Amino acid sequence: MNTTMKLSAFALGLAAVFGAAYGVGRVAGPVAPAESRHDDTAGPGHGATTESGHGGTEGAAGHLPGGLLVSDRGYTLTPVRAPAGEFAFRITGPDGTPVTAYDVAHDRRMHLIVARRDLSGFRHVHPELGPDGTWRVASPLGEPGVWRVFADFTPTGAGPLTLGVDVTVPGALTDWPLPAPATTTTVDGYTVTLAGDPQPGRTAELTVTVSRDGTPVTDLEPYLGAYGHLVALRQGDLAYLHVHPDGAPGDGRTPPGPAVTFLAEVPSTGTYRLYLDFKHGGAVHTAEFTVVAGAAAPSGPTPATPSAPAPTGDAGHGTPGHGHN
Repeated sequence: MNTTMKLSAFALGLAAVFGAAYGVGRVAGPVAPAESRHDDTAGPGHGATTESGHGGTEGAAGHLPGGLLVSDRGYTLTPVRAPAGEFAFRITGPDGTPVTAYDVAHDRRMHLIVARRDLSGFRHVHPELGPDGTWRVASPLGEPGVWRVFADFTPTGAGPLTLGVDVTVPGALTDWPLPAPATTTTVDGYTVTLAGDPQPGRTAELTVTVSRDGTPVTDLEPYLGAYGHLVALRQGDLAYLHVHPDGAPGDGRTPPGPAVTFLAEVPSTGTYRLYLDFKHGGAVHTAEFTVVAGAAAPSGPTPATPSAPAPTGDAGHGTPGHGHN
């Protein structure tokens, strides 16, 4: 059902949803309430802490899904003011200064992923780092609404982290309903089929198969060092899961399609939105699925649905659309 309301007229309103990040490529453990709250505008190092004084994966917080904390293990994600049409942020470290040294992971030092809280929009972009530790990119935020921004990165000398923060785009808000679960979807003329059932607390194989005009696509192109990238967000709190395929281009055993298999673990029973990025014909495409973890498998194939839930948008396919750079 569509609901229209006015959002407050500030460009970047921030609200943190608290849990604990458990790194990249895996989400494990049940969701539990955070032991303490803190404001997004608080100084660096205000995340969940261990006895050593740095946030970590120990204790109750260590068992929560990734992307729910704005600050973890002493690292904090802070959006900063930027010119119109640009999004900028910094990662500050345990010493309170902007981090400028990052390891390359999947061909990039920073993966920025944004999704509107009703899961109607998704973008995966790659900002550029300035000498002062500020990351900048053409704004990936689309229609008015509350967007969850995930920074997926590895500081040099530390383990991988996924931090998240809410950013509000002001204006009249239209909520889009989440598409029903389906095993087949279409995007940009491609048909993508999903096989496998995610199971809470267990690793499950999820295999996507790509075809075009009824012909299997056997020449997928490497994108960020893989034949596909899969992000899953849990409806409600947007717990974050980012996994990569079993195998890699050039390893002598992984074909370039039509099937790409992922090993994924979801933290709980619930509804998830899956976003698959794949590259073909020199362009990156995003296929979307709704799945219910812990539910009985469907008795037969479900009809294909568009990858986006609404027909308008500013990025070419979907509301609010998708983007890659």
